[in-house]
Amino acid sequence: MTLTVTEAAATYVNAMRNVLPAGPGVCDVCHTFIDPGYSRCYACSSQPSPLDVVVPITYSEHLSQMHKVLRSYKDGDHASQRYMMPRLASILWLFLESHEVHVAAAVNAQQSQFDIVTSVPSSTPDGDERRANLRWIVGLGCHPTAQRYERVLHPTGGVAAGREFNEGRYVATVDVVGKDVLLIDDTWTRGGHAQSAGAALKAAGARTVGFVVIGRHISPGWRPRPPDGPTSAELLAGLPRGYSWDTCCLER
Repeated sequence: MTLTVTEAAATYVNAMRNVLPAGPGVCDVCHTFIDPGYSRCYACSSQPSPLDVVVPITYSEHLSQMHKVLRSYKDGDHASQRYMMPRLASILWLFLESHEVHVAAAVNAQQSQFDIVTSVPSSTPDGDERRANLRWIVGLGCHPTAQRYERVLHPTGGVAAGREFNEGRYVATVDVVGKDVLLIDDTWTRGGHAQSAGAALKAAGARTVGFVVIGRHISPGWRPRPPDGPTSAELLAGLPRGYSWDTCCLER
Protein backbone atom coordinates (compact mmCIF):
# COMPACT_ATOMS: atom_id res chain seq x y z
CA MET A 1 0.00 0.00 0.00
CA THR A 2 1.36 3.39 -1.02
CA LEU A 3 0.71 6.29 1.34
CA THR A 4 0.15 9.86 0.26
CA VAL A 5 2.42 12.53 1.73
CA THR A 6 -0.39 13.68 4.02
CA GLU A 7 -1.09 10.14 5.19
CA ALA A 8 2.60 9.49 5.86
CA ALA A 9 3.01 12.69 7.87
CA ALA A 10 -0.16 11.89 9.84
CA THR A 11 1.67 8.98 11.51
CA TYR A 12 3.32 11.38 13.94
CA VAL A 13 1.04 14.41 13.79
CA ASN A 14 -0.59 13.64 17.15
CA ALA A 15 2.85 13.93 18.75
CA MET A 16 3.52 17.31 17.12
CA ARG A 17 2.81 20.77 18.51
CA ASN A 18 2.98 24.05 16.62
CA VAL A 19 5.96 26.14 17.72
CA LEU A 20 5.28 29.47 19.35
CA PRO A 21 6.50 32.72 17.77
CA ALA A 22 9.31 34.60 19.53
CA GLY A 23 8.11 36.86 22.31
CA PRO A 24 7.75 36.98 26.08
CA GLY A 25 8.62 33.55 27.44
CA VAL A 26 9.87 32.26 24.05
CA CYS A 27 13.50 32.49 22.86
CA ASP A 28 13.88 34.84 19.90
CA VAL A 29 16.37 32.47 18.26
CA CYS A 30 15.33 28.85 18.87
CA HIS A 31 11.77 29.27 20.19
CA THR A 32 12.24 27.28 23.38
CA PHE A 33 10.53 28.31 26.61
CA ILE A 34 12.46 30.89 28.65
CA ASP A 35 12.05 33.18 31.64
CA PRO A 36 9.83 36.05 30.41
CA GLY A 37 12.44 38.50 31.68
CA TYR A 38 14.90 37.44 28.98
CA SER A 39 14.83 37.47 25.19
CA ARG A 40 17.03 34.40 24.61
CA CYS A 41 17.69 31.07 26.29
CA TYR A 42 21.06 30.52 27.93
CA ALA A 43 22.47 28.46 25.03
CA CYS A 44 21.50 30.99 22.37
CA SER A 45 22.82 33.92 24.39
CA SER A 46 26.14 32.10 24.95
CA GLN A 47 27.15 31.43 21.33
CA PRO A 48 27.34 33.29 18.02
CA SER A 49 24.33 33.09 15.72
CA PRO A 50 25.41 33.04 12.07
CA LEU A 51 22.03 31.53 11.14
CA ASP A 52 19.78 34.29 9.87
CA VAL A 53 16.63 32.59 11.15
CA VAL A 54 15.86 29.38 13.06
CA VAL A 55 12.51 27.73 12.34
CA PRO A 56 11.54 24.56 14.24
CA ILE A 57 8.62 22.59 12.80
CA THR A 58 7.53 21.07 16.12
CA TYR A 59 8.51 20.80 19.73
CA SER A 60 10.06 17.46 20.71
CA GLU A 61 9.69 16.76 24.41
CA HIS A 62 12.37 14.51 25.94
CA LEU A 63 11.33 10.82 25.71
CA SER A 64 8.14 11.67 23.85
CA GLN A 65 7.21 9.84 20.66
CA MET A 66 8.70 12.56 18.47
CA HIS A 67 11.94 12.61 20.45
CA LYS A 68 12.31 8.83 20.18
CA VAL A 69 11.64 8.89 16.44
CA LEU A 70 14.19 11.66 15.82
CA ARG A 71 16.78 9.74 17.84
CA SER A 72 16.18 6.32 16.34
CA TYR A 73 15.53 6.99 12.64
CA LYS A 74 19.32 6.99 12.12
CA ASP A 75 20.31 4.21 14.50
CA GLY A 76 17.36 1.84 14.73
CA ASP A 77 17.11 -1.48 12.93
CA HIS A 78 16.72 -1.42 9.16
CA ALA A 79 12.96 -2.01 9.19
CA SER A 80 12.41 0.82 11.67
CA GLN A 81 14.51 3.21 9.62
CA ARG A 82 12.60 2.37 6.44
CA TYR A 83 9.36 3.07 8.30
CA MET A 84 10.42 6.35 9.92
CA MET A 85 12.41 8.05 7.16
CA PRO A 86 9.64 8.60 4.57
CA ARG A 87 7.31 9.81 7.32
CA LEU A 88 9.83 12.38 8.56
CA ALA A 89 10.44 13.38 4.93
CA SER A 90 6.69 13.94 4.56
CA ILE A 91 6.63 16.21 7.62
CA LEU A 92 9.43 18.29 6.13
CA TRP A 93 7.69 18.23 2.72
CA LEU A 94 4.35 19.53 3.98
CA PHE A 95 5.96 22.18 6.14
CA LEU A 96 8.24 23.59 3.45
CA GLU A 97 5.53 23.40 0.82
CA SER A 98 3.59 25.97 2.86
CA HIS A 99 6.32 27.87 4.68
CA GLU A 100 9.59 27.99 2.74
CA VAL A 101 8.37 31.28 1.31
CA HIS A 102 8.09 32.67 4.86
CA VAL A 103 11.56 31.41 5.81
CA ALA A 104 12.99 32.99 2.63
CA ALA A 105 11.25 36.28 3.38
CA ALA A 106 12.58 36.25 6.96
CA VAL A 107 16.20 36.23 5.70
CA ASN A 108 15.49 38.67 2.83
CA ALA A 109 16.38 36.05 0.25
CA GLN A 110 16.55 37.17 -3.35
CA GLN A 111 13.69 34.84 -4.35
CA SER A 112 10.79 33.08 -2.67
CA GLN A 113 12.86 29.88 -2.59
CA PHE A 114 16.42 29.28 -1.45
CA ASP A 115 19.07 28.68 -4.12
CA ILE A 116 20.63 25.65 -2.41
CA VAL A 117 19.36 23.25 0.25
CA THR A 118 21.76 21.28 2.42
CA SER A 119 21.85 19.44 5.76
CA VAL A 120 23.88 19.54 8.97
CA PRO A 121 26.48 16.74 8.93
CA SER A 122 27.40 14.42 11.78
CA SER A 123 30.32 15.40 14.00
CA THR A 124 32.98 13.12 12.53
CA PRO A 125 33.88 12.09 8.98
CA ASP A 126 33.29 8.39 9.74
CA GLY A 127 29.99 9.08 11.44
CA ASP A 128 28.85 11.28 8.59
CA GLU A 129 29.50 8.55 6.05
CA ARG A 130 27.60 6.01 8.13
CA ARG A 131 24.63 8.27 8.79
CA ALA A 132 23.17 9.18 5.44
CA ASN A 133 19.53 9.12 6.53
CA LEU A 134 19.10 12.87 6.90
CA ARG A 135 20.64 13.37 3.47
CA TRP A 136 18.10 10.89 2.08
CA ILE A 137 15.22 12.76 3.72
CA VAL A 138 16.27 16.17 2.37
CA GLY A 139 17.83 15.09 -0.92
CA LEU A 140 15.44 12.35 -2.04
CA GLY A 141 12.41 11.94 0.20
CA CYS A 142 11.28 15.57 0.39
CA HIS A 143 10.04 16.76 -2.99
CA PRO A 144 10.30 20.54 -2.34
CA THR A 145 14.04 20.23 -1.59
CA ALA A 146 15.21 17.24 -3.63
CA GLN A 147 16.15 19.10 -6.82
CA ARG A 148 18.08 21.79 -4.95
CA TYR A 149 19.86 19.57 -2.44
CA GLU A 150 23.66 19.48 -2.40
CA ARG A 151 25.97 17.90 0.13
CA VAL A 152 27.77 21.15 0.88
CA LEU A 153 29.26 20.59 4.33
CA HIS A 154 31.71 18.01 5.67
CA PRO A 155 33.05 17.58 9.20
CA THR A 156 36.71 18.49 9.53
CA GLY A 157 37.35 15.85 12.19
CA GLY A 158 39.46 18.19 14.28
CA VAL A 159 36.80 19.49 16.65
CA ALA A 160 34.48 16.52 16.98
CA ALA A 161 34.19 16.44 20.76
CA GLY A 162 31.21 18.08 22.42
CA ARG A 163 28.16 19.88 21.17
CA GLU A 164 29.31 23.45 21.59
CA PHE A 165 29.65 25.97 18.77
CA ASN A 166 32.96 25.78 16.87
CA GLU A 167 33.47 27.66 13.62
CA GLY A 168 36.01 25.04 12.48
CA ARG A 169 33.72 22.02 12.93
CA TYR A 170 32.62 21.91 9.27
CA VAL A 171 33.95 23.01 5.89
CA ALA A 172 31.99 23.83 2.73
CA THR A 173 33.10 21.97 -0.40
CA VAL A 174 30.50 23.40 -2.81
CA ASP A 175 30.45 26.96 -4.14
CA VAL A 176 27.84 28.93 -2.19
CA VAL A 177 29.20 32.43 -2.82
CA GLY A 178 26.32 34.90 -3.03
CA LYS A 179 23.71 32.13 -2.62
CA ASP A 180 20.77 31.94 -0.24
CA VAL A 181 21.13 28.58 1.52
CA LEU A 182 18.48 26.60 3.39
CA LEU A 183 20.06 24.39 6.07
CA ILE A 184 18.08 21.42 7.47
CA ASP A 185 18.54 19.29 10.59
CA ASP A 186 16.48 16.78 12.53
CA THR A 187 16.90 18.04 16.12
CA TRP A 188 17.93 21.24 17.88
CA THR A 189 19.03 20.82 21.50
CA ARG A 190 21.60 23.55 22.21
CA GLY A 191 22.17 24.54 18.60
CA GLY A 192 25.96 24.17 18.60
CA HIS A 193 26.15 21.96 15.52
CA ALA A 194 23.62 23.99 13.54
CA GLN A 195 25.30 27.30 14.37
CA SER A 196 28.70 25.76 13.50
CA ALA A 197 27.27 24.68 10.14
CA GLY A 198 25.87 28.17 9.60
CA ALA A 199 29.30 29.66 10.36
CA ALA A 200 30.93 27.40 7.76
CA LEU A 201 28.38 28.44 5.13
CA LYS A 202 28.85 32.14 5.88
CA ALA A 203 32.65 31.70 5.82
CA ALA A 204 32.29 30.12 2.36
CA GLY A 205 30.42 33.19 1.10
CA ALA A 206 26.74 32.29 1.51
CA ARG A 207 24.60 35.41 1.23
CA THR A 208 22.04 34.19 3.78
CA VAL A 209 21.44 31.00 5.74
CA GLY A 210 17.94 30.02 6.81
CA PHE A 211 17.58 27.05 9.13
CA VAL A 212 14.66 24.63 9.47
CA VAL A 213 14.74 21.83 12.05
CA ILE A 214 12.12 19.14 12.49
CA GLY A 215 12.17 19.01 16.31
CA ARG A 216 13.13 21.61 18.91
CA HIS A 217 14.10 19.41 21.88
CA ILE A 218 12.38 20.35 25.15
CA SER A 219 13.43 19.27 28.66
CA PRO A 220 10.11 18.74 30.45
CA GLY A 221 11.35 19.64 33.95
CA TRP A 222 12.61 23.14 33.12
CA ARG A 223 10.85 26.04 34.81
CA PRO A 224 11.68 29.76 35.01
CA ARG A 225 13.45 31.28 38.00
CA PRO A 226 12.35 31.83 40.67
CA PRO A 227 10.90 28.31 40.37
CA ASP A 228 7.24 29.19 40.71
CA GLY A 229 6.17 29.19 37.08
CA PRO A 230 4.91 26.30 34.95
CA THR A 231 7.37 23.66 33.76
CA SER A 232 8.09 23.10 30.08
CA ALA A 233 5.92 19.98 30.25
CA GLU A 234 3.04 22.04 31.60
CA LEU A 235 3.55 24.71 28.94
CA LEU A 236 3.56 22.06 26.22
CA ALA A 237 0.44 20.48 27.66
CA GLY A 238 -1.26 23.86 27.38
CA LEU A 239 -0.63 24.13 23.65
CA PRO A 240 -3.45 23.14 21.29
CA ARG A 241 -3.50 19.48 20.38
CA GLY A 242 -3.74 18.80 16.68
CA TYR A 243 -0.95 20.17 14.54
CA SER A 244 -1.82 22.82 11.95
CA TRP A 245 0.20 22.87 8.73
CA ASP A 246 -1.12 26.36 8.01
CA THR A 247 0.97 28.16 10.64
CA CYS A 248 4.62 28.41 11.63
CA CYS A 249 6.59 30.21 14.32
CA LEU A 250 7.35 33.14 12.00
CA GLU A 251 3.68 34.11 11.99
CA ARG A 252 2.23 35.95 14.98
